[in-house]
Amino acid sequence: MKTKLLYIEDDREIASWVREDLQERGYEVVWLESGEGATEAAADCSLVILDVMLPGLDGFTVGQRLKKEHPAVPIVMLSARTSIDDKLHGLDFADDYVTKPFHPDELAARIEVQLRKAGTVVSSDAVLKMDHLSIYEQDNRIINEQTGEEIVLSGKQFHIFAYLLRHIGMIRTKEQIYEAVWNEPYLEGDKTLMVHIRHLREKLEMDPANPAIIQTVRGVGYRVKKP
Repeated sequence: MKTKLLYIEDDREIASWVREDLQERGYEVVWLESGEGATEAAADCSLVILDVMLPGLDGFTVGQRLKKEHPAVPIVMLSARTSIDDKLHGLDFADDYVTKPFHPDELAARIEVQLRKAGTVVSSDAVLKMDHLSIYEQDNRIINEQTGEEIVLSGKQFHIFAYLLRHIGMIRTKEQIYEAVWNEPYLEGDKTLMVHIRHLREKLEMDPANPAIIQTVRGVGYRVKKP
């Protein structure tokens, strides 16, 4: 069963990409554009992601009501309001406060932390088998089954591989990968991604010179093959 999240956000563009990203990470997402009906919707959700600037009741008021009705459900606030007063106001009842703009990996990591604190069981039984690798997606672990050793990736290597896994079997351009991982525009001719891919292959591939897992699609970009 998927972990269900309640996401309250009135900006449809932001809501679309956040919801899509979380769904790709394996969550079920219930989306509301205002706080209306939030108390009822939160009843069977494991966590609430709550924007501050909402039509009608603001996020602070909605969050206080949610915490009163569902004290065990963690609340992660999202806001472009970065003053210390706003953060302290939010953290009076919320479990975390994330300022906009934010990277989707940061939001996902903060959600996972709150779910662990709340004791929400996230199954670690799901294993993606890929050649000699066993990838425990929920635990962020990669095991080389031939040696029995865990493969430790650097931060950027992990984010690149995680992004490709979320789009497994699909070709991603250099621009798409770079902008998703570095959260800034890709400059034509920049070799940064290429260097990280090379180091990633050195850790993951049986034969880095002839990669079988992270495939190059010449003139386009990269993809992780489907098992």
